[in-house]
Amino acid sequence: MQQEVVLALLAKEPSHGYEIRARLRSALGPIGDAMNAGQVYVVLTRLEKAGLVTTESTTTKDSSDRKTYVLTPKGQQRVAEWLTEVSWPRPDLAEFHLKLVAAAAAGLADPLSIVDTQRRELLRRLRDAQRAAMAEEDGAEAGLLLEGIVLRLQADLRWLEACARSWTTRRSTT
Repeated sequence: MQQEVVLALLAKEPSHGYEIRARLRSALGPIGDAMNAGQVYVVLTRLEKAGLVTTESTTTKDSSDRKTYVLTPKGQQRVAEWLTEVSWPRPDLAEFHLKLVAAAAAGLADPLSIVDTQRRELLRRLRDAQRAAMAEEDGAEAGLLLEGIVLRLQADLRWLEACARSWTTRRSTT
């Protein structure tokens, strides 16, 4: 989990770790269900050591003490920087391409078999993402994320089709 995400959640208001985890689960939908509860606390500890958050002790209704995490000015600055960064996650297509080239060159495996294996896995993931998207209520926060995952997987599948065509052509010309 990216530290900046937790910082951005704290920019809204100081929070307990379990509140941050609940917001993450809400925003990520079914993907957030797989998140380990301890991950949030590991990230919060790192942020505190880096001086991006501080803690305040608060007493709850049942008289137990809880840590409330508060963004520091340095943390606020980091969130502002992060929000202006332009980045887009992408699969490592070059690594996969090199796997195909190396497999063919060394005779280790049939590149088309590698493509087919990858295609089956992406189709499985696509079905899972589509099911999760259909299960979300209209207007749910996670809906847009799930749509992005579906679109990304569809694009990756189209690229795999291009790989299969290319390797089929190479096979027929040799």
